[in-house]
Amino acid sequence: MIFLGSAEWLWRELESSWFCPPCEINFGEQQPADLSLLSLAGHIPCGLICHPDKEHILYPLGCTVVIQELDSKKQTFLHGHTNNVSCIVVSRNGMYVASGQVTFMGFKADIILWDFQRKELLARLSLHKGRIEGLAFSPNSLYLMSLGGQDDGSVVVWQVGKREAVCGSPASACCAGSATIVVGSSCRDEIFVTAGNGTIRVWELDLANRKICPTECQTGQLRRVITCGKMADDDNYFYVGTSSGDVLQVNTNNKLMTDYGPQKEKFSSVSSIPRGQCQAKPLPSLNRKIQVQGAVTSLTCRGQGHQIFVGTNECQIYRINYTAFKEELITACHKEAVHDIIFPLGTSDLFATCSKNDIRVWHTPKNRELLRIVIPNVTCHAIDFMRDGKSIISAWNDGKIRAFMPETGRLMYVINHAHSLGVTAIAATSDCKRIISGGGEGQVRVWEIGERTHKLGEVLKEHTSAVSCIKIKKDDRECVTASLDGTCIIWDIVRFVRKQMILANTLFKCVCYHPEEYQIITSGTDRRIGYWEVFDGSAIRELEGSVSGSINGMDITSDGAYFVTGGDDHLVKLWDYNEGAVTHVGVGHSGNITRLKVCPGNKYIVSVSADGAILLWKYPDLH
Repeated sequence: MIFLGSAEWLWRELESSWFCPPCEINFGEQQPADLSLLSLAGHIPCGLICHPDKEHILYPLGCTVVIQELDSKKQTFLHGHTNNVSCIVVSRNGMYVASGQVTFMGFKADIILWDFQRKELLARLSLHKGRIEGLAFSPNSLYLMSLGGQDDGSVVVWQVGKREAVCGSPASACCAGSATIVVGSSCRDEIFVTAGNGTIRVWELDLANRKICPTECQTGQLRRVITCGKMADDDNYFYVGTSSGDVLQVNTNNKLMTDYGPQKEKFSSVSSIPRGQCQAKPLPSLNRKIQVQGAVTSLTCRGQGHQIFVGTNECQIYRINYTAFKEELITACHKEAVHDIIFPLGTSDLFATCSKNDIRVWHTPKNRELLRIVIPNVTCHAIDFMRDGKSIISAWNDGKIRAFMPETGRLMYVINHAHSLGVTAIAATSDCKRIISGGGEGQVRVWEIGERTHKLGEVLKEHTSAVSCIKIKKDDRECVTASLDGTCIIWDIVRFVRKQMILANTLFKCVCYHPEEYQIITSGTDRRIGYWEVFDGSAIRELEGSVSGSINGMDITSDGAYFVTGGDDHLVKLWDYNEGAVTHVGVGHSGNITRLKVCPGNKYIVSVSADGAILLWKYPDLH
């Protein structure tokens, strides 16, 4: 769910203790930093919207709404939702943005009304429970209509100016299925439509009596599941698309229907109908076709159809020139959680990420994908670059270690049955002759890698649960492994014996050597950061790393002066190593952070998360 672009965000310099919850932190002077966000929640229907000013597009990512300038690719993030955004809409005058979210059954699901120009939260509207299924503004932005999910089943009209509910009603009759879409009128503020599984209703607002009155549309014997709809520009008709490929025209005045389908030769299903393209005549025959990757979930136009933006459930965004009818892929990235990120030795211009089904290599100066390595139906848990730059090694949940050429993505070799419960961690020695791998069963294995051979050298059996992280000393004589069994073990990988064991009441998620290699730092589910002596495994100090949630990723700068952490609190934190204090906090993620890396030369920090986002941060000026 990735959008690759460029934006500005903020590193916030702390004045007071960061141990308070984030909402209580007192921030000092805000220091600007560049942040590139790579993500799109491609599974949300109509989740990609072009703003009426023709200069911005909007889309959801997790619990964040992203506003991106089309020309400069500058991004702004709207934070406020407590769970994933389920729908988004922009008013016709462009002044307002409304977004709804998902929550847990029985809890209220918020709608947030945003001021587009100031990028501020105007109001939080809470009446629906469980999920906001759809939103629509009236043509003059006087009202906002909201539709609750299946567990809520109600439609509510909100007065935008007063930020309050006018009235509400069950969205569909008891004998009908649930409503799934709401469509605003093109001319009249008091008229809107809801539709869904076997139900089409035209509603009229009676503001004086604070009620809405529905009229059922007559469809005769026809029963369809409505997936999308648009009102004609003159309001005399509206059009709905169905899951079976039909397009239905309904007269707004007498509520009678005309059937323009089924059109199964042209559509497997209808998922969107562009505004302004509705005419009272049968659909024309197929003229031109463009093939994109994944199912189309969003279509939005810039200007009078000169450019069309297409969003897919594979988290791709395409720009189509209407005249030439030629597609251009402007965004592509992972659609699942990103599990690891790695830079090659000595360069900040490239980095690689891994997820379910694929590994991708990115070019940081231009923020674009260079290489995609696809292995269907398996998940890559960890990756590493060989120091000589000749291969990318990867750990997969099918128990295999795979090595690929970094320029072409060609498979070099496979180590089958590397671990019985999947390979969960991997690292390569600096001489490129050995690979250290960790598995879901807890074993640590050392592999001897030759030009044409790869064989098992040794098996280290101390951990009793999955190995989560492996780091190797510069001299290739020692490594440290972190495990979910609550232990970190320092191994002699020349004699293949345990040197020290560190025990804690936690599931260790990450471990790092200090560059001078006399100390290690660890963290995990107990939210604490531990400093440990390598020589004897003794504890040196302990810090509280987060007030909520596990710490899943950690990396240290090449000079050892600072390190970064990230986890389930969605915050990227930069720490002074010696002082044990947070100096900067990066706010941008809407999902749990899984891994972080400081690039060589301390130019960037890259963080990845479970919602599929990749955030590229400019390293703050610490002088």
